[in-house]
Amino acid sequence: MTPDQVGGHHLQSPVGPSSALTAHDAGAPVSSEPIAPTVAVPPVRSTIGASLAVVEPDPELRDQLCVSLGEGVAPFGSVEELASRLTGAVPVVAVLGPSCSDDVVVDQAGAVVDRFPMLGCILVTEQLTTALLQHALRAGVRDVLAVNGGLQPLVEAIQRVSATLEHAPVAVAPGVPVDDVPTPPDAPAPGPEFHCGQVVTVFSPKGGSGTTVVATSLAVELARRSSRPVCIVDADLQFGDVSVGLKLAPHHTIVDAVAAGEGLDAALLESLLVTHEPTGVRVLPAPLEPAYADQVGAADLTRIVETLRTFCDFVVVDTPSYLNDVVLSVFDVSDSIALVGGLDIPSIKNLKVTLQTLRLLGIPEDKLVMVLNRSDSKVKLDVAEVERALQFKAEVQVPSDVCVPQSVNRGEPVVTHAPRSGVAKALVAMADRYAAPVESRHKRRK
Repeated sequence: MTPDQVGGHHLQSPVGPSSALTAHDAGAPVSSEPIAPTVAVPPVRSTIGASLAVVEPDPELRDQLCVSLGEGVAPFGSVEELASRLTGAVPVVAVLGPSCSDDVVVDQAGAVVDRFPMLGCILVTEQLTTALLQHALRAGVRDVLAVNGGLQPLVEAIQRVSATLEHAPVAVAPGVPVDDVPTPPDAPAPGPEFHCGQVVTVFSPKGGSGTTVVATSLAVELARRSSRPVCIVDADLQFGDVSVGLKLAPHHTIVDAVAAGEGLDAALLESLLVTHEPTGVRVLPAPLEPAYADQVGAADLTRIVETLRTFCDFVVVDTPSYLNDVVLSVFDVSDSIALVGGLDIPSIKNLKVTLQTLRLLGIPEDKLVMVLNRSDSKVKLDVAEVERALQFKAEVQVPSDVCVPQSVNRGEPVVTHAPRSGVAKALVAMADRYAAPVESRHKRRK
């Protein structure tokens, strides 16, 4: 019997030697209707470096999933059948069909994941609820998607999970003493490791000042300098634009993290983050509707930020243009607060009031960084006048440039859209305040 290698574990074919086992090979009739709308995409198996399996007790649903995902998919009728074919040698991505949404089956899948670290499970369900999402993620399922979401989100989830499995530890065969397993040369020393990343909050007391532009570009530049993840949290709970600014269509938001309650941990929170693939920045999006904003309190956001900093080098928080208990709670846990303003009287007045408020709250001034946006605007005010009015130096001055609205409309951070612009250079210099320049870590890509 020839194992079917699909980028992770060796997945042994349950019906005979075949390098690309499909539902048709298993002898089941192939349904003509796929489980999701068909799109002109290549077989998923050809786009990942892991074996791809479908687990679904219902033969018709199983066939539909296999047809939708293309050639090279190994079908299984149960989690136990899948487990019996795993060897633990290479990565496998398993798509659990709608019939696997039962808590018992999800727990079974979690137990198999515990045995085989190079197995990644994705659950496809007919009805996505907060309770099911929380239970599945806690059990070890990597992602949960609704059937009516279409094929593309599932393909992206498979590719994402496959990429993470490339660095998963190989399962130890039963009976082999742990001391006999060789330790890779680059493995960290055993024992707990405490990590506390920096939190940088971007705030403006006036709407339209460019906090999201600054926050997204800052996160991208910090990610280029960091060995650990860099995350941006959209704390503008009613009208957050981080997902729009990065052209993301998130499946999970900060509301899902809050729903975990006291049980929120790093593993669960990390599974809720969406990755901006071009830059690697991780994103915790704002709620999809303003009505959900009331579900996120000050204590919730503080717990989320504190959990993120345990595995991220930097946590950038984008905030709304007003002070409330949620924003002030983030200020308390921030290592730095970037105050964004412009060369207009309302902005200067609001910045002055903000500075006075922060002084009354006892926030030290060395924690504050003034970012003056559109600093070269011809509006009969200059930077020196603003600094005198505020009694605070503008350490970061971002010039005006048409590339900014162009980058926003394209859903691309300005530092990648127009890297040679004055705006990008100013934001790169801002990132240098918090982390070593890119050149000292690795050469810039030409």
